[in-house]
Amino acid sequence: MPRKSAGLLPFRKTAAGLQVLLVHPGGPFWASKDNGAWSIPKGELVMDEEPLAAARREFREELGTEPVGEIIPLEPVKQPGGKLILAWAIQLDFDSSTLKSNTFSIEWPPRSGQQMTFPEVDRAEWFDIASARQRILKGQAPLLDQLLAKLSIGIL
Repeated sequence: MPRKSAGLLPFRKTAAGLQVLLVHPGGPFWASKDNGAWSIPKGELVMDEEPLAAARREFREELGTEPVGEIIPLEPVKQPGGKLILAWAIQLDFDSSTLKSNTFSIEWPPRSGQQMTFPEVDRAEWFDIASARQRILKGQAPLLDQLLAKLSIGIL
């Protein structure tokens, strides 16, 4: 059975147009990566956890705030590594300067015997759709298309 993650795709409508909120993974492995490294706020489901509850939990853990807004279901997408992403769009506004991510610890530098703590998410930024397409992980790009399709037929 494939691993599953659940997440929210925050969006807002501004005078400049539609924007989506993406997060950049923290830690030393992602520090110098930009294009193709960003994600929706998401994380793995724990055993028997309801997917939407997991998506909301991950949002709180990665951004430090409660996701408030109407939830719009998106179709699951399969990432190249086989993980299934269950996602919902949510219209909200978030001030990225208030980001308060949870942390994780790893041995760093490798084989040093020292544990270092890093934020799970080191940045959150609003992007227009064209910029988001460049930055989002390839396997999550279909979520942007789904959001646009729902907006164009007036579901949202």
